[in-house]
Amino acid sequence: MELKPFESKVWLSTPTMHGDEIVYITEAYDSNWMSTIGTNIDTVESLIAEKIGCQHAAALASGTSALHLSVKLAGEKLYGITKTGKGALCGHKVFCSDVTFSATINPVIYEGGEPVFIDTEYDTWNMDPAALEKAFEMYPDVRLVVLVHLYGIPGKIDEIKEICKKHNALLIEDAAESLGASYKGVQTGRFGDYSAISFNGNKIITGSSGGMFLTDSTEDVEKVRKWSTQSREAAPWYQHEEIGYNYRMSNVIAGVVRGQIPYLDEHIAQKKAIYERYKEGFKGLPVSMNPYDSENSEPNFWLSCIIIDKDAMCRQVRSGSDALYISEDGKSCPTEILEKLAKYNAEGRPVWKPMHAQPIFRKNDFITAMGSGRAKTNAYIKGDFADVGSDIFNRGLCLPSDNKMTPEEQDIIIEIIKSCF
Repeated sequence: MELKPFESKVWLSTPTMHGDEIVYITEAYDSNWMSTIGTNIDTVESLIAEKIGCQHAAALASGTSALHLSVKLAGEKLYGITKTGKGALCGHKVFCSDVTFSATINPVIYEGGEPVFIDTEYDTWNMDPAALEKAFEMYPDVRLVVLVHLYGIPGKIDEIKEICKKHNALLIEDAAESLGASYKGVQTGRFGDYSAISFNGNKIITGSSGGMFLTDSTEDVEKVRKWSTQSREAAPWYQHEEIGYNYRMSNVIAGVVRGQIPYLDEHIAQKKAIYERYKEGFKGLPVSMNPYDSENSEPNFWLSCIIIDKDAMCRQVRSGSDALYISEDGKSCPTEILEKLAKYNAEGRPVWKPMHAQPIFRKNDFITAMGSGRAKTNAYIKGDFADVGSDIFNRGLCLPSDNKMTPEEQDIIIEIIKSCF
């Protein structure tokens, strides 16, 4: 097959619109409900709560907003309301997934907490229960865990929840990337004491922005709605007794989400087909797809990723902003593949760089089940990474996973990647 650059760019993951969205946006416009109250918001909250199987959903400005208010709730429940202005987690450690986007971690900082990063496991690329147990042995007073379902693949939920129960810890579930994924028949977003999902522009369904806080507690969802509307008290004037936030979703954004919800299962089926075509197309190559527990979980397949076999990695080095590699016959690396994809007008990206390796968090504790059990940097042991997350970051990458990509375009992507080896 002769490889030529795509005339139109093949993207990692972009919104897929259907036309229903404009109907509900127009409804908001025609009714003049353009702010943070309206039928679209009420409907979206009801539909998402029904889909997840929880009692309550609060529509917010972003997934990060939902995570922030989840962290604030957890901190106040665990440690009481602080009067210092430093946040409800002031002075307390929180166990967090290490391989994730920084939006998972930042809310812990907002509330004065100290993230302790828990290494990843190879089976699902999510938080390692063995490392989490080790973390509790080292810090038995910790009472809050923040878990991510990476790239739409559920983590080892039963094991993590059991560990949290054993140590009397609350669980915040970051399901921003995993809406529609399930574990043992239960939707992700249902397992945390507080959970969050995202409708960012690249997610499985979108509002262009927006997110959702999920809970079974009437008291907690009412508190979140109050906080998200600047903590106004029930008075005829603007009365405020605590700090609030401008976090409520607009009725216009909710209209987009409302129009997307009926197509969630269709989008998941399309994403799964992309994953399976890649898996079939890469047979014979020294790579494997991002894994999942096929017996217990059904991902939403938001992003298809690969990891290159260790012995098929060419030499690659990365600085804080640049990467170099030395090409070798029969071998490749994420840098070479990403550069080749870009050359042909296709978008990929590296796997999330672990949080413990980020400059801003390099002084934070990091717990791994490998090696000595504790590391501050990406140390090496006998030529291998001393932690799983750094190894996956070194050898892994996210492939074009846009559900508007045609099979023919995907075949070319597969050939481009084959050419790197």
